[in-house]
Amino acid sequence: MKNKAPRNRTITLSAAEQKEYSSRLLTLTAPVKAASVINRTVHQDIAEAAKFLPKRFVDLLLVDPPYNLTKKFNKDTFRATSNDAYAEWMDGWLSSLVKTLKTTASIYICGDWRSSAAIQQAAEKYFIIRNRITWEREKGRGAKANWKNASEDIWFCTMSDKFTFNLDAVKLKRKVIAPYTENGKPKDWKRSEDGNFRLTHPSNLWTDLTVPFWSMPENTEHPTQKPEKLAAKIILAATKKGDVVLDPFLGSGTTSVVAKKLGRKYVGIEIDEKFASISEKRLALAENDSSIQGFTDGIFWERNSR
Repeated sequence: MKNKAPRNRTITLSAAEQKEYSSRLLTLTAPVKAASVINRTVHQDIAEAAKFLPKRFVDLLLVDPPYNLTKKFNKDTFRATSNDAYAEWMDGWLSSLVKTLKTTASIYICGDWRSSAAIQQAAEKYFIIRNRITWEREKGRGAKANWKNASEDIWFCTMSDKFTFNLDAVKLKRKVIAPYTENGKPKDWKRSEDGNFRLTHPSNLWTDLTVPFWSMPENTEHPTQKPEKLAAKIILAATKKGDVVLDPFLGSGTTSVVAKKLGRKYVGIEIDEKFASISEKRLALAENDSSIQGFTDGIFWERNSR
């Protein structure tokens, strides 16, 4: 293993850790009850694992599948294809997960502008589409003959008209630029030692996220890792404590880790053994550290505001 720079906090695995954490992984070979998979990481292809998952036990399905791009994920490579072929691929695994969802479940599916139409096409076959969230990725290379790609999408769906949406849990704390007063008192904002702030309703445009990088303690070697703050917004909005969150493309574990930090139950499925093992290491680290960057004392802060 290469020596890291002093401020590089990227989570990696030694050979001994790989052996230890891989031994904790689960592989499904027959139908199981919910208790057997809850708070576990399943090392398996979702197409195979889905056959054995129980029915109606999931409150939130949070999905971050490979986008319709040619991308290498450790030993595996996902290759870009046509929009119709991508939609068909999505339908193959999405249809198999519908049975796992409670009638009150919410579904959030990540994508980008290339895959967005295919996601809508696949999702509307099984769910009620409620919204499309766009979030700003503040890092990335510029383009010489195109607009720099600095955003991604998250499709918000539900199984029915009865679902959880905890508005107060996901309000954003923003700095007040023009502190309006009424009879000398702040109107809809509060003074603090850190400045003037107000809690605002969350919109479908998220500009307060930081993509994990090498000096952040949540960072891993996964090429498309999502911020813990992003998962926290979704989990807090869509679930109550004790609810079950399923991520069928777990990657390096962000969804499971955040679910654990927020007092939810989790099931993560990941085909790559190394990333599944990193997920287990992050879950172990979460035993002693439940912090989420940008989320403090139950409040989401603007990016770089604190």
